Amino acid sequence: MASATDTANPDAPRKRLRLRGLPGSRLGRLILALNLLGLAILISGALVLNELRRGLVNARIDSLTTQGELIASILNQAATVGEPEPQMDTLLATELLQTLSNPKAQRARLFDAGGRLVADSDWMTDKVEARALPPAKDRQGGRTGFSLMPRATPPSAVEVQGDLAQEVGTALRGDRYAGMRRGDGGIRVVSVSIPIQHVRAVLGVVTLEASDVDAIIARERAALVPFILIAILVTLASSLLLNSLVAQPVLRLARAADRVRQNRAGAISLPELARRDDEVGDLARSLEEMTLALSERMGAIESFAADVAHEIRNPLTSLRSAVETLDLVGDGPARARLLGILKNDVQRLDRLVTDISNASRLDAELSRDQPRRVDLGRLIADIVALYQATTKSDEPSVAFAAHPDMGTIAVMGREGPLSQIVRNLIDNARSFSPPDGVVTVGLQASRGEVTAFVADEGPGIPPENLETVFDRFYTSRPPGAAFGGNSGLGLSIARQIAEAHGGTLAAANRTEADGKTSGAVFILVLPEASA
Repeated sequence: MASATDTANPDAPRKRLRLRGLPGSRLGRLILALNLLGLAILISGALVLNELRRGLVNARIDSLTTQGELIASILNQAATVGEPEPQMDTLLATELLQTLSNPKAQRARLFDAGGRLVADSDWMTDKVEARALPPAKDRQGGRTGFSLMPRATPPSAVEVQGDLAQEVGTALRGDRYAGMRRGDGGIRVVSVSIPIQHVRAVLGVVTLEASDVDAIIARERAALVPFILIAILVTLASSLLLNSLVAQPVLRLARAADRVRQNRAGAISLPELARRDDEVGDLARSLEEMTLALSERMGAIESFAADVAHEIRNPLTSLRSAVETLDLVGDGPARARLLGILKNDVQRLDRLVTDISNASRLDAELSRDQPRRVDLGRLIADIVALYQATTKSDEPSVAFAAHPDMGTIAVMGREGPLSQIVRNLIDNARSFSPPDGVVTVGLQASRGEVTAFVADEGPGIPPENLETVFDRFYTSRPPGAAFGGNSGLGLSIARQIAEAHGGTLAAANRTEADGKTSGAVFILVLPEASA
C-alpha cells in the first residue's frame, strides 16, 4: 500500500546493527568470560595447592632421607661387629636409635638383615594407642564398655607385612626407598627406608615415617576454601550481572512489545536501552525502529483509506445523481449529456480503482523483487517506442531525446517499478499538453548519477504547487481541462518508487527567453550502477 515509509533499503533501519559472531560480541565475550572466571579460579587454586602439596611432601621426604642417612651411617659405624662377616648389634643399635630419633616428629624403626622388626620408636616411648573396642559381653552374652589397650611390646623380632614389607625388602636389596604409603590404621605416611650397609653387606634397614600427610592435605583443603568461596562469589556476581544486563532488558523489551501489540503504545521507546553499545542496544534500536515504521505504516494506511473513500465518494455521488435524473429526462440533448456524465464518471472510477490497486501493490512489489542492473536508456527507449506506436492523431506525441553516443546508462533497481515511473510521468505530461504538443524524454549520466527528465508543453505548474503535486489525490487542472482526467496518484507513486531506489523526483517549470512559462518538467535522479 502506498505510504510515506521508506522502502528503498529493507536493511536501512538496521544499519547500526552489528550482526557479529562470538569473537565480536560484547555480551558473548562477557558471558563466556564470567562463566570461565569461576572455573579458572578453582583450577588455578587446585594447581597452586597441588604444587604446594608436592613441595611439602618432597621437603618432608628430603628431611627424612637426611635423618635416615645420618642414623644409618652412625649405626654402621658404631653398632656393627665381627670380621670378616660383620653383624649388627641389635641392642646397641636400639639404644642408638632411641638416642638419635625424634619420636615426636617421626616414627623410627630398625629391621635386621632378615627383614624382621627389632626396634620401634613407639616401643621406646611406651606410646599408648587409644582404640575404641567393641562393647564387652554382659552376663546375657551382650557387650558393653570401652577400654584403652597399650600397644603390646613385640618379641625380639617381628615379621612385617604389606606395603612396609615391600619397602623394607627394597632397602635390603641395597636400594633406598622414599615415597608415600599406607601405614598402621590405613593412614597415609611419608616414609624413607635407608639400608645399613657395611662395605657391600646389608646388615639392616632404618625406616623413618611421618604421619602428618593427612594434616598437610587438611591444610591444603583449608587453603582451597578461599578459592571456592571466591569462585562462588564470582559465579553469583556474574549471574546477577547477566540478569541485570540481559534478562531484565529482554523482559522490558517483551513487555514494551506487548504494549504495542495491545495498542497501548504506538512504538517501543526505551532510550536507556537504545543507548547501550551491545547486542541488547542493537535489539532495542531495531525493535524501536521497526515498531515506529509499523506505526507510520498504519497511519499511512489509515490516511490512504480515508483519501480513497473521499475520492471514490465524488464520482459515486455524481453517478447516483445522474442515474436518479435519467428517468426524469426524455430523449434529447439532456439525456445525451447525462449519459456522457455517466460515462465520464465510470471512466474516472475505473482510473481511480486502477491507480489505487497499483499503489496498494507497490510495497509488495518493491519488497519481493531484488534489485538488479537495469539499462535505463534501453528501458526508456522501449517505453517511448510503445507510446509512438499507439499515439492517435489528436494526442500529444512522445519523443526520446537520446544522444547517439550516449552508450549504456545503467542503474540498480527493479525494472517494473522503474518503467512505471516513466509511464506515470509521460501520462501526466500528455494530459497537460495540447493535442499537437510534444512530450520530450531525456537521459544523461554525470558523476555517478543518472538524470532522466520528462518535459511537456502545457501551462506549467504554479510555483506554490511544485511540491504539493506529489501529494496523494492532488490534481491541478488548467482552465478548460476535462474534470476527472487525473486520479492524483500517478506522481505520488512515481516519487515513492524513486525514493525506494535511493533517488529523487522533483518538478520545475520551463521558461522561455522572455520569462514566459512554456511547460513543466519532472526530473528523476538515480544512483548510477557501478561497472
